[in-house]
Amino acid sequence: MSAVEQMAPTVGRAAACRALDVPRASLYRQLQEAKESVGRKARPSPARALDVGERKAVLELLHSERFVDRSPSEVYATLLDEGIYLCSIRTMYRILEENGEVRERRDQLRHPEYQKPELLATGPNQVWSWDITKLLGPVKWTYFYLYVILDIFSR
Repeated sequence: MSAVEQMAPTVGRAAACRALDVPRASLYRQLQEAKESVGRKARPSPARALDVGERKAVLELLHSERFVDRSPSEVYATLLDEGIYLCSIRTMYRILEENGEVRERRDQLRHPEYQKPELLATGPNQVWSWDITKLLGPVKWTYFYLYVILDIFSR
């Protein structure tokens, strides 16, 4: 891409891209990303965002004895019935999320990792293993069943 930029003032970008077999779209995308990264600024806080004190007040309300075991939607509805509006339900969830107090409340079953059973025989006639296999016979729809019983120690 730098070679294309060096040739561009003399022959033009399109001709430089054709000569070096570089897609023009890739060149323009890279130039656009470079412009955006240089001019990128921190996003300003919205004008109606709650300040730190208001966020603490909402969090204290959610932690209060009255609302400690209720969801934000229940708290919101109760406060609206009383004529009090602090913030939206989503903002209550955001405040709880910032403080690490929102999680999946359903119990997630975790299956323990089991070890494979290992058969160990220290002498003959202690542990036996078996298997049955179905084998095709000489004629259609006929089968032979092979039954195998093994002493694990003598194997």
